[in-house]
Amino acid sequence: MKRNNDRIQRNEERKESLIDSLRFPKDICMGAIKVTLTGNREAWIENYRGLLEYTESHILLQGRTCQVCFEGARLSIDYYTNEDMKISGCISCVRYL
Repeated sequence: MKRNNDRIQRNEERKESLIDSLRFPKDICMGAIKVTLTGNREAWIENYRGLLEYTESHILLQGRTCQVCFEGARLSIDYYTNEDMKISGCISCVRYL
């Protein structure tokens, strides 16, 4: 199993190196989540895969390769589509899991 994980990681590293050399945007080519914060009041999220948890103090999103957790107070999802989302409230922490 470890050999398989090492091989997957090497393939991802090669893909990332190729994308870097061609100067393509990683968020589009690798499906990475893109988080843009405006202070601690707004977050724009692109390329998320799904919403896993949603409360006033905790929003957990699934990405292609990781999860992103927003913590704070009075959090709300103001806008969302299949590709992007806007979260507002008092954001105190953003964690990648």
